[in-house]
Amino acid sequence: MREFRYEKATDPAGAVALLAGEPEGAYLGGGTNLVDLMRLGVATPDVLVDVRTLTSTEVEDLPDGGLRIGAAVPNADLAAERRVRERYPLLAQALLAGASGQLRNRATTGGNLLQRTRCTYFTDTTMPCNKRAPGSGCGAVTGLHRNLAVLGATDEGPESAHTCIATHPSDLAVALRALDAQVRVLGAGGERSVPMAELHRLPGDDPSRDTTLAHGELITAIDVPALPWATRSRYRKVRDRASYAFALVSVAAAMDLDGGCVRDVRIALGGMAHAPWRATVAEDALRGGPATEEAFAAAAEAELAAARPLADNAFKVPMATNMITRTLLQISTEARS
Repeated sequence: MREFRYEKATDPAGAVALLAGEPEGAYLGGGTNLVDLMRLGVATPDVLVDVRTLTSTEVEDLPDGGLRIGAAVPNADLAAERRVRERYPLLAQALLAGASGQLRNRATTGGNLLQRTRCTYFTDTTMPCNKRAPGSGCGAVTGLHRNLAVLGATDEGPESAHTCIATHPSDLAVALRALDAQVRVLGAGGERSVPMAELHRLPGDDPSRDTTLAHGELITAIDVPALPWATRSRYRKVRDRASYAFALVSVAAAMDLDGGCVRDVRIALGGMAHAPWRATVAEDALRGGPATEEAFAAAAEAELAAARPLADNAFKVPMATNMITRTLLQISTEARS
């Protein structure tokens, strides 16, 4: 690990000001991802600014019935929070599916959203990777890509500087994407709110950038808006082993039913793209239609029509189709019971 300087600011504004003058610096929260990347030589910050105790560790009620989650709330505490489990069960389920108990105790809410891909070519500094070393190419296209993206990826060939088929690893981010959460950030220009839909980026022409945040912007809280029908919601995850594994495919879903019809629906996918993927095609197909297994399957197939899988991850397309169908069917069955 390369030598670095450790700094501890006294307040969020001080942390932002400190990091603004350190172009190669980084924030340190729980450190469950960053420290690993530093050990591997993937991340090489020369300054670490400790922010773990600077933002809130509380979950607060918002006037509209939603919740404000402090960026320093440990994942374990958030999963156990009664208001989260009652109002947004998919959120608690996503957190419990996300890591080992030890990691959930340490990982923070804000840091969870900023974790980086676990693509083998990103974490191995001897391999070509446009995300880690822009312009070096993408070894995954012709190499190991079983767990990588089939939606929204940039694939212009392994030698292209734009190619990236990495997937975003956060389970929490998928659930928050389905809930239309807002991320509160503090930067040199003051505070702003970033919709979850705009926080993470697809690779486009710069795979090295995961988010739209400017250098030095600090996540201070996440606002989850009120959604009364999210009390019937689910997060389902398929992975290679029962614990401590990233999603092959995951589905976060909530559905509002009016008798046998779908009044409204939210669906987001994990393990499928460079960012949490909102299934808007499937949502549009379902609204106002029947809440039947056939309708759920047709909507899922319409969403996955845009998939561009490679040889070893083509299984994700039928897997995601089936998972969307089964998750919505479970929600609708429970709503009628």
